[in-house]
Amino acid sequence: MTELLVVITITILAVLSPGADFALVTRNSLMLSRRHGVLTALGIGLGVMLHIGYSLLGVGLLLQQSPLWFTGLKLAGALYLIYLGIRLLRSPAQGPQEVAGRGQVSSWAALRSGFLTNALNPKTMIFVLSLFMQVIQPGTGLAVQIGYGAIIVLAHVLWFVAVALFFSAPAIAERLLGYKRRIDQLFGVVLIGFGLLLSVLGVQP
Repeated sequence: MTELLVVITITILAVLSPGADFALVTRNSLMLSRRHGVLTALGIGLGVMLHIGYSLLGVGLLLQQSPLWFTGLKLAGALYLIYLGIRLLRSPAQGPQEVAGRGQVSSWAALRSGFLTNALNPKTMIFVLSLFMQVIQPGTGLAVQIGYGAIIVLAHVLWFVAVALFFSAPAIAERLLGYKRRIDQLFGVVLIGFGLLLSVLGVQP
């Protein structure tokens, strides 16, 4: 029971802490549509499932024991966040016609962006690895570990779906659509900032 409470507490704190996932869901919900925001949240859930999957298979332990590979993965994730940020900074200002057609971005693109942002996010990688390698005891059964993984995935999906629903509410989205360019610039800077910070932390011993 104590182990379960620790897993739940750490998961809630990790999910609620601001990061690249939050920035991406908020941006897609505001600038695209509620559907895009929810699909981005589901993509994030798939990314968390990937981290949990390789942790359960023992790949996570191998990564931790191979500093070069682990550092390389963290740097790749940080570079991806910087890439997303630069794309947002370079996105053109949109007029009324382009704003009206903002839902033309495919559902697959929204799901993929959420998945890649989380799957390549060093913050989530380190969180899941630390949880499975340091908090969960070696004697914990596989079924229980899978249950913990399900809790972690569900917490991420529920939180980010709630974020998507909130920021896609008509009263909020319609008021902010006129600031599309500035919002893209803001989230572009945020993603680049996260990427630079994680890249610096990634090369530290």
